[in-house]
Amino acid sequence: MNADRLVIAGREFRSRLWVGTGKYKDFAETRRAVEASGADVVTVAVRRVNITDRNAENLLDYLDPKQYTILPNTAGCYTVDDAVRYARLARAAGVSDMVKLEVIGDERTLFPDTAGLLDAATILIKEGFVVLPYTNDDPVVARKLVDIGCPAVMPLAAPIGSGLGIRNPCNLQIIMDTVKVPVIVDAGVGTASDAALAMEYGADAVLMNTAIAGAADPIAMAEAMKYAVTAGRLACKAGRIPRKLYATASSPMDGMA
Repeated sequence: MNADRLVIAGREFRSRLWVGTGKYKDFAETRRAVEASGADVVTVAVRRVNITDRNAENLLDYLDPKQYTILPNTAGCYTVDDAVRYARLARAAGVSDMVKLEVIGDERTLFPDTAGLLDAATILIKEGFVVLPYTNDDPVVARKLVDIGCPAVMPLAAPIGSGLGIRNPCNLQIIMDTVKVPVIVDAGVGTASDAALAMEYGADAVLMNTAIAGAADPIAMAEAMKYAVTAGRLACKAGRIPRKLYATASSPMDGMA
């Protein structure tokens, strides 16, 4: 698996598990969980976590940008203007020009505003950003995002933080068949089996936060997710057997007495 690297916009990533940095009790626990996960991409909500003021306690004091790819995200942004502004802020602070773009359309479900997402992505791509959009599980929207220049798409498995697992596997598989860029399943994972299943379906990576940070033992769950993503990827590449209604003997019948 060491040679099986994820490549997005010419950038190579070792791990196919990406993790968020919110909801931990402190930055020290965040660091321990990230280390246990084996992830090399960590997402940071620009408007919620300090990564720009080096004179105050800063997440980057705990996660070395030389070791990890820090992926700023526009979590909590409900308008195109807000999302664009926070992306620009992260780049101006020298964090990254690769951004996870979120434009939220509903406070209760946190579902994306897909029209706003397309508008914000268009603006940022024209400004030279590498835009990784958090979107719903709509294959048409995913295709439109790729058509305007997004080098990957990040469809949800279920509402953010719900832990429901993959609610609509058929749509996710259609997206994977439709777009010719990496698909990163984002949001809704609850436990290791959800992550493994996403990878078995053919996802290129899985991004999660609450499933790890909200676990009774976040460090142990981070390690479990690492193995789940690796197992799911191996199973996908190996190719599962077809499903059959009736039994097929495991041992050959030839030569029986």
